Amino acid sequence: MSVSMTGSGEIATPVESSKSAMTWGPIFGGAAAAIGVTLILLLLGSGVGLTMVSPWSGQSSSLGTVGVTAAIWLVVVQWLSSGLGGYITGRLRTKWAAVHTDEVFFRDTAHGFISWALATIFVAGFLASSLTSLAGAGAQAVGSAATAAGSAASSTASVADLPTAYFTDALLRPEQARAGATSDDDAATAEVSRILLNGAAAGQIPDDDKAYLATIVSARTGLSEADARTRVDTVLKRIDDAKVAAQKAADEARKAASTTALLGALSLLIGAFIAAAAAAFGGSQRDEEEDLIVTSRI
Repeated sequence: MSVSMTGSGEIATPVESSKSAMTWGPIFGGAAAAIGVTLILLLLGSGVGLTMVSPWSGQSSSLGTVGVTAAIWLVVVQWLSSGLGGYITGRLRTKWAAVHTDEVFFRDTAHGFISWALATIFVAGFLASSLTSLAGAGAQAVGSAATAAGSAASSTASVADLPTAYFTDALLRPEQARAGATSDDDAATAEVSRILLNGAAAGQIPDDDKAYLATIVSARTGLSEADARTRVDTVLKRIDDAKVAAQKAADEARKAASTTALLGALSLLIGAFIAAAAAAFGGSQRDEEEDLIVTSRI
């Protein structure tokens, strides 16, 4: 506290309030309003399908489109809830008497920002909890599918043993592959599976493996060598097309996630500004009308 002395020898002491500049009641009130509006709008967006993807192909928009739509809707939700919460925070606070106008403006914006921060932390925790529950359910489903797949493939080599099994097959590959393929169907099927898995891991299937596959297909189906080779090439082409489609879908999902993250960060920054500006606006409206108490002189 600074003390100054006037020319007449009097001591001038600055007036300081004993009350804190932080008023938590309006902050919590504005945060509660923002949280309520956010949850309502999020449920509304899910209800009208702005943030939901149908599990059936052809029944909903693409993942990238839904990601952008969801991001835009989250931006709208953030801005509306931030504006309402900030405005309520500014209107609910009490009048700061004997405080400079610039200080009042700063306090209002600070109250709006803190109210926005509390609401954002709560909503982020709620969304994180919901996403964790969904991820847990998905992981359980994947685990069940993996268990079933492991039981069905118990008679074949494991993925870790695949390279060894593949090269063992190559070493012991009979000269007369047609006779071996017709005599033991299970062994031929398992060997074809290992060739395809090794080709998927390596990125391509060697020509000698293609010729061997054509021989097995010809022996199992009765097709000529040329027709069997054509069938092998067709199936391998379908495998490559499926791989390209999967890579494209993964790339679209990555781009959608990146776009959503960028829009989310931008919306949070703008939401904080809107909350602070709305609080300042609400506070200015609160202070427009000044109530005066008239007392008579004694």
